[in-house]
Amino acid sequence: MKPNKYFVIDFDSTFTKVEAFDVLADIALKDHPDRESSKKKIADITNLGMEGKLSLRDSIQQRIDLLQPEKRHILSLVSHLKGLVSESFKRNKDFFATHSENIYVISNGFKEFIEPVVTEFGIRKENVLANEFVTDGNGKIIGFDVNNPLSANQGKVEQLKKLNLPGDIYVIGDGYTDYEIKHSGLANKFYAFTENVERESVLAKADHITPSLDEFLYLNKLNTAISYPKNRIHVLLLENVHPVAIELMKAEGFNVETYPAGLDEDELCEKIKNVSVLGIRSKTQVTAKVLENANRLMAIGAFCIGTNQIDLKAATQKGVAVFNAPFSNTRSVVEMAIAEMIMLIRGFYDKSNKMHQGKWDKSAKGSFEVRGKKLGIIGYGSIGTQLSVLAENLGMKVLFYDQEEKLAMGNATKCKSLKELLHESDVVTLHVDGRPTNANIIGKHEFAQMKKGVIFLNLSRGHVVDVNALRENILSGHVAGCAVDVFPYEPISNEEEFISELRGLPNTILTPHIGGSTLEAQENIGSFVPGKLMDYINNGNTSNSVNFPNLTLPTLENAHRLIHVHHNVPGILARINQTLADNGINIVGQYLKTNELIGYVITDINKEYDKEVIKQLRAIEHTIKFRVLY
Repeated sequence: MKPNKYFVIDFDSTFTKVEAFDVLADIALKDHPDRESSKKKIADITNLGMEGKLSLRDSIQQRIDLLQPEKRHILSLVSHLKGLVSESFKRNKDFFATHSENIYVISNGFKEFIEPVVTEFGIRKENVLANEFVTDGNGKIIGFDVNNPLSANQGKVEQLKKLNLPGDIYVIGDGYTDYEIKHSGLANKFYAFTENVERESVLAKADHITPSLDEFLYLNKLNTAISYPKNRIHVLLLENVHPVAIELMKAEGFNVETYPAGLDEDELCEKIKNVSVLGIRSKTQVTAKVLENANRLMAIGAFCIGTNQIDLKAATQKGVAVFNAPFSNTRSVVEMAIAEMIMLIRGFYDKSNKMHQGKWDKSAKGSFEVRGKKLGIIGYGSIGTQLSVLAENLGMKVLFYDQEEKLAMGNATKCKSLKELLHESDVVTLHVDGRPTNANIIGKHEFAQMKKGVIFLNLSRGHVVDVNALRENILSGHVAGCAVDVFPYEPISNEEEFISELRGLPNTILTPHIGGSTLEAQENIGSFVPGKLMDYINNGNTSNSVNFPNLTLPTLENAHRLIHVHHNVPGILARINQTLADNGINIVGQYLKTNELIGYVITDINKEYDKEVIKQLRAIEHTIKFRVLY
């Protein structure tokens, strides 16, 4: 007969994200003149106690003396702490419900604020062991019960000795006092919990470092809300993606690594070997060679509009879902286009450069209003349409051309051909995607079809314009001014020199691919893309994926979700279902969608199944990727 398993869990910075006394300091010292210095002293005292450098009783008394808390402050503290429970604990409420008899919260904190928080997870009141405050008749806290063993050094050890639990004991905590239980011989293992705080002196003494409760449950084969600990899912974010993206991915429990620049192909081939989720912007090229080395990669997030820097066919064949942010920076690009066409049509750029050289060139020659001018928009997607509306509000007449049938916004006129648009427009602006067929859609022939003195903008993709042809037309004066934000080759970091035939040309604005680089746009993208990535990892949803069949799935309840990516050949769904039928497994729900390359099957099954079934499903011919979600 297997021995019982008991789980001893710390409260501060383990069950909750914070040290309760630090939060209490915010509450009790709200109007205190020395609030900040007192808070710092309290945090320092807490850390000294956690690291075993200050006696516990001294630590407690010094903090109470500094805070001078009252009962009413504790009520407010409880309310705050309920909203600060560690994310992985919230994810795994089933664990607490299933093992409530064998879970003990043993803390050097105080029962008055611990018990109301942990009992909401099903932990029994009698299993909450902590200190207790002493108050005077006016509701002021003046001390603590010094007879409670948890108020003294080695208190957790003494408390466990009294409990005399008949079985194996596993300790989860972040402090030195948690390690002392293992050191005394009372616990089988000590797991240093690092989801909220890392203490080097504690990590060195742990049997295992567990970045989340998911990791602990996974290691011990206990029931868990997910099939695989998120801290084992390695996320690599390149090119200075917005901090909100990093915060969201870390809060979800992923192991997040960041790098400020792009990586070249060889560097990325090496770096990507243990990466499950890759986040990039526009500089990093995810080639077929890179994807060959990405054996663990599940998803790529492009923190921008375009995805031409990713080999989408190779990613699809590898079973890697790709997501982007098609609308998050639309406004930023549109505002840049409006600003640049006004600057160029007025000649501001050249006049500004002359001023910096000490030349005063006050003249209206070659300077015009945009009102009444014809704006030709090539590519009438989300950016093109919004630009159309704003330009019309400025008094411009808008023409547009798109290979697909698009509804005109406002009074915009659709041109029947690109030639018609080029011939009529005073300003030509490109807003097309990066598909290979768009390469050099504007070249020598197209420039010849434009009006003499045209203003030209390319804020879309570098390879869609023949740069040498553009240079010739600027030098000849046929193009009176241009703004270019994208280039056939772009430096992978700010340290690399920018080389281009367009450098030094008159009335030419060159910008380093910053059309979408506003704080608002980057924050929007930083929120949107991680949401799509996490929805795919957590639920299998592929809504808005640029290369996978799009599926939006219902929330999974009381079932396992099987995710099967396979080559798009006949009969795979039948084989999946036959495998499940042969093993007597009931299908709760099933969803299938295909594209020209792959099939994407989601199958929800009842919870009871033989692990051998998973091996059989993985072994089905033409399987690309297979994973299980709880």
